Amino acid sequence: MNKIRILSWNVNGIRAVYKKGFLDWLLSEKPDILCLQETKASEKQIPEAIKTIEGHHSYFSPASKKGYSGVALFTKQRPKNLLMKFGIKKFDTEGRVIIADYGRFLLFNIYFPNGKASEERLHYKIEFYEAFLHYVDRLRREGKKLIICGDVNTAHREIDLARPKENSKISGFLPEERAWIDTFISHGFIDTFRVFHKASGHYTWWDVKSRARERNVGWRIDYFFISDNLKKHLRSSFIMTEVMGSDHCPVGIEIFV
Repeated sequence: MNKIRILSWNVNGIRAVYKKGFLDWLLSEKPDILCLQETKASEKQIPEAIKTIEGHHSYFSPASKKGYSGVALFTKQRPKNLLMKFGIKKFDTEGRVIIADYGRFLLFNIYFPNGKASEERLHYKIEFYEAFLHYVDRLRREGKKLIICGDVNTAHREIDLARPKENSKISGFLPEERAWIDTFISHGFIDTFRVFHKASGHYTWWDVKSRARERNVGWRIDYFFISDNLKKHLRSSFIMTEVMGSDHCPVGIEIFV
């Protein structure tokens, strides 16, 4: 077994974060795998320097809609196989999924939908949640080892956001969204951060307009989950609040696989 370090970050625009020192940060941190969400760029729009990082293989799954959604994967080891869809058209056009098969485990880099825009988008978000759960349930029944990371767009419990009462009727902390995370965990998945950190005050997203990050008035909506057959291999799970460049900060795990 080898210890691998995996990071995940909603960059809120890969071109924007590139101008803020993204490459220097990546080369300094040296993760074995880096998953990005909300890249907001077609592959043609991504700077060549990002596509050709020495010692890394890079993969991009953009949305069909310009300047929207999108996920990316940077990995030192080439995966055995890659999928960029669930096989459901209404989800597969939004650039939300990269599934990398490393043999010893499957890595899911997922940008889950945001439900704040409308009732229709909230319904879409819940449908996406259910489709994802159905997909990973099947793999888990087959005995696969799963690592799932990304922006889930929901804070699970009251300790996962600074102002739970004020946001109890806002998408991102609605009862049905939180209940889905309960169900997901009950199906044999582990919120890795809560294995090591039980206290409140740990967040991964802050509203920019209100300068909430300066006051740490945030939400923990970016996660690493693992299937329970990997629990004994987990060594750490962390939030990198010191890393700037987006309204989210990176999260990560170290695991032996």
